[in-house]
Amino acid sequence: MKFWTFERQITTGVLTLGLALVSAFAVSEKNTEQLVATSQRVSHTQNVLDALDTLLVSLVNLETGVRGYIITGQESYLAPYYTSRSTINENLENLKNLTSDNPSQQNQLLILNKELDNQLKYRNNLIQTAKSSGLERGRNIILDGAGKRSMDKIRNIIGDMRIEENRLLKIRQEASRQSNQNSGLILNVLRIFMMSVLVGAYLVVIREIKMRHKAERDLQSLNNNLEDRVQRRTTSLETATHALRESEARLQTSMETLSEGVAISDMNGRLLHFNRAALALHGFTKLEESHLNLPDFTQLIRLNTLEGIVIPLEQWPLSRVLKGETLRNYEVSITHLRVGWTRIYSYNGSLARDTEKNPVLAVVTITDITEKKQVELRTITQMEHLDLLNQITRLIGERLDLQSIFQLVVRMLEASLPVDFACIAQYDSVAHTLTLAYLGIKNQMLADTLSSAENATISANDNGLGRCTQGELVCEQDISQIPFPFTQLLADNGMHSLVMAPLHVENQVFGILIVTRSAANAFTNTECEFLRQLAEHVALAAWHAQLHAALTQSYEDLRQTQQVFMQEERLRALGQMASGIAHDINNALSPVSLYTESLLDNEKDLSPRARNYLETIYRAVDDVAETVARMREFYRKRETQMELATVNINHLVSQVLELTHPRWQDMPQERGIMIQPQILLQPDLPTIMGVESEIRDALTNLIFNAVDAMPNGGILTVQTRVVCPETPAEGDTMVAIEVTDTGIGMDEATQQRCLEPFFTTKGESGTGMGLAMVFGMVQRHSANLQIESAPGKGTTIRLLFSIGTTVIPDDSTVLHLPENLPKMQVLLIDDDPILLKSLTDTLEMDGHIIVSANGGEQGIAIFNSFIKQGKPLSVVITDLGMPYVDGHKVAAAIKSSSPNTPVILLTGWGKRLIAEGETPKNVDRVLSKPPKLKEIRDAFATFHGR
Repeated sequence: MKFWTFERQITTGVLTLGLALVSAFAVSEKNTEQLVATSQRVSHTQNVLDALDTLLVSLVNLETGVRGYIITGQESYLAPYYTSRSTINENLENLKNLTSDNPSQQNQLLILNKELDNQLKYRNNLIQTAKSSGLERGRNIILDGAGKRSMDKIRNIIGDMRIEENRLLKIRQEASRQSNQNSGLILNVLRIFMMSVLVGAYLVVIREIKMRHKAERDLQSLNNNLEDRVQRRTTSLETATHALRESEARLQTSMETLSEGVAISDMNGRLLHFNRAALALHGFTKLEESHLNLPDFTQLIRLNTLEGIVIPLEQWPLSRVLKGETLRNYEVSITHLRVGWTRIYSYNGSLARDTEKNPVLAVVTITDITEKKQVELRTITQMEHLDLLNQITRLIGERLDLQSIFQLVVRMLEASLPVDFACIAQYDSVAHTLTLAYLGIKNQMLADTLSSAENATISANDNGLGRCTQGELVCEQDISQIPFPFTQLLADNGMHSLVMAPLHVENQVFGILIVTRSAANAFTNTECEFLRQLAEHVALAAWHAQLHAALTQSYEDLRQTQQVFMQEERLRALGQMASGIAHDINNALSPVSLYTESLLDNEKDLSPRARNYLETIYRAVDDVAETVARMREFYRKRETQMELATVNINHLVSQVLELTHPRWQDMPQERGIMIQPQILLQPDLPTIMGVESEIRDALTNLIFNAVDAMPNGGILTVQTRVVCPETPAEGDTMVAIEVTDTGIGMDEATQQRCLEPFFTTKGESGTGMGLAMVFGMVQRHSANLQIESAPGKGTTIRLLFSIGTTVIPDDSTVLHLPENLPKMQVLLIDDDPILLKSLTDTLEMDGHIIVSANGGEQGIAIFNSFIKQGKPLSVVITDLGMPYVDGHKVAAAIKSSSPNTPVILLTGWGKRLIAEGETPKNVDRVLSKPPKLKEIRDAFATFHGR
């Protein structure tokens, strides 16, 4: 049985108990896995039931939608039908996936799928029949009952599937319950086993305790024998006592030479001996100068804890030793009441006992550790400062906001250094002033005083701050006698000690960290050095924050510039495409314009109705021409020749609101939607210079967009006001037109693209040209467009126009026709035969002799033939874009043969060439299509007599 020791028995019991615990854990884990698996099967069954319910709901919605349509004839009732059609297949697919492990359910689904197809075909046929043959025919089909029978069959199939799933659910729940019972039985067996092990362990421990008690009795017997032997040796030791006393004398002599103080007292507290070091440490020359009793010392010295708490006499080191305590490095602060100094001592002491273990003396050693504690205190302070510096540096390193950095530094200084007040001022090296950027909250009265208007800015030259702004740390231990306004302001609010640390990076001071304390001489050199180091870290973090802010702003400016550039590039591409379309449209409009103008000028016998019709046609042609001309203006700035006029914005807004009244009130009310208008027109609004029709079209588009953005109704606000800049550098005073809705709003991505042509969020009902036309108008008027929007919070679009912008129209646009224009021989060159004919007819009605040529090559040949005959033509009118030989080549050929013959370029790009001042070489006059007889006549009058 020696092998089967107590330790081995305990170890075996612990291992057995651990094995039982592992087994219990394994059983619990297995039970948990079974519970999870069973739970998943139950959840799976519930998902199948939910899917069946969802499918049934979709079928009911489908049936209800069709019935509602057949009964009412309203298309809106078909919305649930179309929604259900789109979800039924998804529901069927979901059911197939969920019942893939159940063949019987899969067979039921095949039957259900077939019935659903029949039902959908039946409902679709019912809708088509109702639409083509009338609702009454649809109602008759419903009354036939075929749809209801099909739906009843579908409901029965779904009901059977639900019964099957409910049966599976009960089976799986019963399996889960049985598994729990089995696991509980196994766990109970393991619990009984573990209790048995614990009882066995208890019995083993009791037996071991009894055996150890017996061993202790045997040991006591041995001790008694040992004491007898010691007693016998006591006599021999007494002979050594005398020698020991002699040794004590020698020991006392040695004590006097120790550097540590030694104090000895009897058990009554009477001082027996102070060595020289002890006398010197306490400021005595010999023991008699003090009193021999310990209480007498209270009149000479005072003992304090290191925290400054006075220690009562009964807790003095020697008193504690007399009570039987053993002192180990007991540190106290002693203040000499007569001399005035304070030192820190470490006490070690215990009782000295005689041969019978009786205490006879109290011995205490005293060590002066003042310098050591000062070094430790400086080290601890430096570590605390270093930890605070690391903490502040880490926290400000995580921030990129300058104000947040200043706030963190100031608050941590006030809480952790601590200081009575702290603030940070930013330095303006040009004005030599300091602006208080952030003030501490510890002294709220001083903070309020400094944040007042007269104290918010401090002159660096007049407040003794020059040294700090030059990068020097300033530490003033008493500012009450410093005659500067800023320091006196601090002193008046109870501050006396001041430290100012410059915030500088790359030898450039941009701020100052200012900390104060109410007591004088309150800052140590260590704290000043800490503040200097902290200022360097804060300066670096603030510099990084400023660089990050500048970089962020630069990135934002670059992003906006890229967006503007991309927008202009898209508009330029559209404008270039539109220019080609405009050329073809202008050619097609030319005959209509020419014939209409000719009839109005030459047919004097027209009835008033016919003349009115022709004038309407002429104006319509002009409007179409202007619209076509504006198609290219998506990417162009305002032309200097654009005819601007004074525009009364308030009057224009009233016109547009009246014009759009049906769109924002009548049409929504028909659908039960209320749009509430709010018209906020600033009285005496200054006029602007612009094209009233273009601004009207733009404002109309904005109102239409606002109405479309509120499908459920809302508030439509149209406001005009004068916007004044805060500073002269921000620009001139502007007139603002704001259209605001409370609709769906736009996200960031939509705002970036909303001005693109053909971009729309309205689906097929939108063209994507509304805001693009508005942007084109803004560009042509040198105005500004601002968009403020957020999803679900509505949209505000603001148009800003300059006040007093005027454009003086070119005098050359004013026509001065002579009364008797001579008849001229004119060569017409164009590749459009219809235009040639219409222009020939109208000019011949004016009495001119017209020679036409189909294309540039034929025109040059005809002109040269007239030159050879000695019959030069009076003027040549040529198109610009023609195949093979264009207008440039025609003009060059004409001028090479007859430099004095005027060449008129008649082209669909005429307005662009005129606006850009790009009169082609060898061309004397540029006219735009569709041509106007007045302009042609003015050109003929100009060239007559050359």
